[in-house]
Amino acid sequence: ESHVCGCTQHTASTDFRLRTDTSAEPQHKRARVETMLSSRLNVALRNGLSHNGVPAVARLARRSYHENIIDHYESPRNVGSMDKNDPNVGTGLVGAPACGDVMKLQMRVGKDGKIEEAVFKTFGCGSAIASSSFTTEWLKGKDLDECAQIKNSVIAAHLKLPPVKLHCSMLAEDAVKAAIKDYQAKTKKAAGETTLEVASASA
Repeated sequence: ESHVCGCTQHTASTDFRLRTDTSAEPQHKRARVETMLSSRLNVALRNGLSHNGVPAVARLARRSYHENIIDHYESPRNVGSMDKNDPNVGTGLVGAPACGDVMKLQMRVGKDGKIEEAVFKTFGCGSAIASSSFTTEWLKGKDLDECAQIKNSVIAAHLKLPPVKLHCSMLAEDAVKAAIKDYQAKTKKAAGETTLEVASASA
């Protein structure tokens, strides 16, 4: 079953959402997936940006969407990018093959363990962009435990997403959880390296 998303046709199914944050996947497979998603996002950015700097396939059909979606689509918050190698930054890059949306969400964790800043770059429909924008606002000031509890239903309820657009909020939830895992992996690696250095020094 398909539906019209503002200007272009997408598939409503969310059964084949692609997650890049699955730790059980082989590292080489995960790397290929992330490279593919990153490449798709970069191509989208080169091919066309809207006036506000958010890549979009076309204008949102106003009469079909709630004002909250239109607000975040036309005036998106926190569009941008951070250094993915920064140990204090967690990066989540996810895509939905069912509709072609690609979302990159990044968060910076402060010394107090709370999110100081969150940014995104998204290629997709207006609902995907709005979901990204709202989610970055929602994250600010929360600690990682709170962020990990995010539910797509919260995003969908605030934006008043229509049923055929719920997959956009699911993608945002996936991006947050992927960013948290990325940050935690960096923290664990840094802690291991510090322990190794201390052990070597005392040997």
